[in-house]
Amino acid sequence: MTFSLEMYKTKVEDKVLNSSISLMTKILTQNGDSYNDNFPISINPFQFNFGSDEEILEWKKKFDLPETASAQESFYLLRDKYKIESEDVEEIRRILGIRYEISTKGYSATKSIQIAKEISRNSAVQLQENGANLTGVNVVVEPIRVYHTGNLASHIIGYMGKISENNKEDFAKLGDDYEYENDDKVGQTGIENVFEQYLRGTDGIKQIDMDVDGAITGEYTSKEAIGGSNIVLTIDANLQRVTENALAANIEKIRNAGFPNSEPRDVKGGVAVVTNVKTGEILSMASLPEYDPSDFYNGISSEKLAEYNENGAWINKAIQSVYAPGSTFKMVTAIAGLQEGQITTTEQINDTGIYPRAHQPHCWYYDSYHTGHGYINVSTAIQKSCNYFFYEVGYRIGIDNLDRYAKFFGLGSKTGVELTSEKSGVLASREITDEKGQSWTVGDTIVASIGQGYNSFTPVQMAKYISILVNGGHQIDLTLIKSVVQSNGTQVSKSTIEEFVNKKLGINNEETNEDIQLNPDAVKAVLDGMLSVTDDTGGTAYSIFKDFNIEVGGKTGSAETSSSDVNAWFVGFAPFNDPEIAVVVLVENGGHGYYTAEVVREIIAEYFGMNVEQITEDMSTSSEMESFR
Repeated sequence: MTFSLEMYKTKVEDKVLNSSISLMTKILTQNGDSYNDNFPISINPFQFNFGSDEEILEWKKKFDLPETASAQESFYLLRDKYKIESEDVEEIRRILGIRYEISTKGYSATKSIQIAKEISRNSAVQLQENGANLTGVNVVVEPIRVYHTGNLASHIIGYMGKISENNKEDFAKLGDDYEYENDDKVGQTGIENVFEQYLRGTDGIKQIDMDVDGAITGEYTSKEAIGGSNIVLTIDANLQRVTENALAANIEKIRNAGFPNSEPRDVKGGVAVVTNVKTGEILSMASLPEYDPSDFYNGISSEKLAEYNENGAWINKAIQSVYAPGSTFKMVTAIAGLQEGQITTTEQINDTGIYPRAHQPHCWYYDSYHTGHGYINVSTAIQKSCNYFFYEVGYRIGIDNLDRYAKFFGLGSKTGVELTSEKSGVLASREITDEKGQSWTVGDTIVASIGQGYNSFTPVQMAKYISILVNGGHQIDLTLIKSVVQSNGTQVSKSTIEEFVNKKLGINNEETNEDIQLNPDAVKAVLDGMLSVTDDTGGTAYSIFKDFNIEVGGKTGSAETSSSDVNAWFVGFAPFNDPEIAVVVLVENGGHGYYTAEVVREIIAEYFGMNVEQITEDMSTSSEMESFR
């Protein structure tokens, strides 16, 4: 808890009011506590605190001061106006600070004005002890928002800050019945923002009794406050901690050339998302760099603001940043080819190294070894990430079929996860070139078939795609919300939560993708290929998982960007025979997807209880996280 100081209007003479303000500000100052003071004249020396002469003239006009009055003359004219009898310039300045605050913001016998917030216990005690000499002054005990886990899941939980006009407009759109004061703190981002109306609760009403001199003689509650709801998240606290730590360690390892034969890289940040493939629950979601939500509660410092602006900590890369998926998209192309009968699970395509159509792109293997992969089937093509194979499959099925399957897996569309500012991403399609007045080409199709070209998706979309793939094609809705429990113990229904979130985020569920029934044989061939990535000696992530106790399916991806950076992807799932979780990791300019596989291994080890050391923080006694006020 914390202490704040407020004042109510009383029927006392200026002399009594000024004496009360002088004592109050003296106590605060002696204890090192600040108070609201926007009086625009400084002393020692006397000067106006305005940016221009026009602002000074406007201010003088508002307070009926002569246009030619100097700062010192204005100071003493206002002293006389408020009937301050003291000759001590310091004392006069303290009283004027509060009188000015009162005159500009206003207060009444029933509506207080806040004088100071988060004052020390010493000030609170001394002010209460001097209550008989403090007219209309009241010390208030207030709750404070504390983030016990620091930066953990900061982009999910979000942060609180002083209410703005934009906040009020957003609440009004939802038909919000709560009355907000100008100094109220509300959720600005994350769950704090989306579920503000549930988290807030309802204010009570407190009656203040005063004697004829304005001293507060008692107080009682005429209307009880109602506590806000508890928002129980699907996030597993231990898994979230491991996810963030593993991702951070991996970024540093890549940055400092910690892998064999690697070079230092200018890594920008990273993302990791873990989902339950059967329910769509998000079990952990990390975006680095992160921020500390407590930095914002009482107003962020300019130094910290500059730091966050420079490193992009504001951005939840899981939902707000889009990236070309690279080779992690190849499973979409494989499924589309198998489903449409353009390839079979046994057909072999001969990778000669240089694809003969369109602009004759090379397989990556040819660029490295001056030869192709030779004859390979779809499972082996996934294992070896053969570009040539998927160029040919993309050519056979065409862009329209490729789009249909990509949309089925949720790519290029918002997932509807319960956070603001989610991006849709871009799915390569004819519509893009049509809008540019151009024609779609064969070259566009074959580039799109390996996850490059126009394709760019959010990591959370990629997590949905992998989840649907490994669960056999069953559609899921990604969610961060386990339950919403009201202060009286009742639980808000799932349908009510969904309706509320859709309205808050402006989600329209009328559009639905084509219902495609995936062929089990096609899915098996693709998943077998993903298993061989980690389980066979020729797999691109074999060395990371070769001694792992759980069978993991996976796929590496290295996607070039317009700035010549190479983003590193790894998508995986476990256990292979009955998938429970999907894991997606991306490191910006990470170089090679192989590097990021270590993060997936650590996450899977934590999920299946393979880690020796367990985190034992207070918040991790439950498998879920709660967000509440």
